[in-house]
Amino acid sequence: MLVVDDILDTGRTLAEVMSGIGKHHPKDIRTCVLLDKPSRRAIPLKADFVGFEIPDVFVVGYGLDYNEYYRNLPFIGRI
Repeated sequence: MLVVDDILDTGRTLAEVMSGIGKHHPKDIRTCVLLDKPSRRAIPLKADFVGFEIPDVFVVGYGLDYNEYYRNLPFIGRI
């Protein structure tokens, strides 16, 4: 099974998703994230596949938003 997410920040969301999926005893679980922000990690979690590693900045675009603004930008930018 492949779990795909937009950004891996603190790791809490992905850890919760992985825990829920794990209860169904899949043969294998892999993770893929577009953006990885390791400096903010609160839970020791590492994605199997990472598009880009980014610093601790707030990013928007391609579905990432700030108060529901900037979600439709055709690029990823920082605020």
